[in-house]
Amino acid sequence: MPCQIIDGKACAQQVRAKIKLEVDKLKVRGIIPGLAVVLVGNDPASCIYVRNKERGCAEVGMKSEVIRLPESTSEKELLELVDQLNARTDINGVLVQLPLPQHINEEKVILAISPDKDVDGFHPYNVGRLVTGHPSLVSCTPLGCMELIKTTGIDLTGKRAVVVGRSNIVGKPMAALLLQQHATVTVCHSRTKNLAELTKTADVLVAAVGKANFISGDMIKPGAVVIDVGMNRLESGKLAGDIDFAGASQVAGWLTPVPGGVGPMTITMLLYNTLQAAAK
Repeated sequence: MPCQIIDGKACAQQVRAKIKLEVDKLKVRGIIPGLAVVLVGNDPASCIYVRNKERGCAEVGMKSEVIRLPESTSEKELLELVDQLNARTDINGVLVQLPLPQHINEEKVILAISPDKDVDGFHPYNVGRLVTGHPSLVSCTPLGCMELIKTTGIDLTGKRAVVVGRSNIVGKPMAALLLQQHATVTVCHSRTKNLAELTKTADVLVAAVGKANFISGDMIKPGAVVIDVGMNRLESGKLAGDIDFAGASQVAGWLTPVPGGVGPMTITMLLYNTLQAAAK
């Protein structure tokens, strides 16, 4: 059976349509979900992400407020702003765009955001809820990956899942979400010995290691569901995932492309989290 490409854009549109319906229901009750995004400096990639978040909010009928601060903004000033946003009743979600300038401690900023408004799902309180099986606001990229896996129709119960990558933003929460769906989960990373032996056992393989074409087709189990979280820019200027798409498409049963796979789902799940925070 030929490999089926998982269309992240189509999946994102379906989820956003459902979010818009729920936003409209809240508006009838006088509640307009509001997302505040804070951007410090002018990192080009961050500027694009923030613009896409603004568009996403407009698409589903949410209020969006972008606060752009100069690179020279002090840590104290940023923390004071976060406190103000925590206190505002018209803002349900607070997101400080990462990375931050070097003179600002990212961990301090993440801790300062109210767990109830932590729509990125990075606060230790929300991470703890996820790991203990009581998820509240979950990191957007792994949440989006789960939606993409769902479109394949696979029942994860008892399936072997391998996550390549151990970041707090993707790898670890991804493993926790797969465990909650009763998969047997192995977490690997770039230093794992005999990596191919493990990836070839995976019914579901998630690559989030940040290295272009790190996983080749011969490392994939035939018929596996393969989710590529990687977004790497090659010297040619083209984008490439962590998985060699050409090789993987000869083996996998399902495969996400880069771009157009996981990317569109990340901002969609940010909108979903903002909706959840507003509904509370």
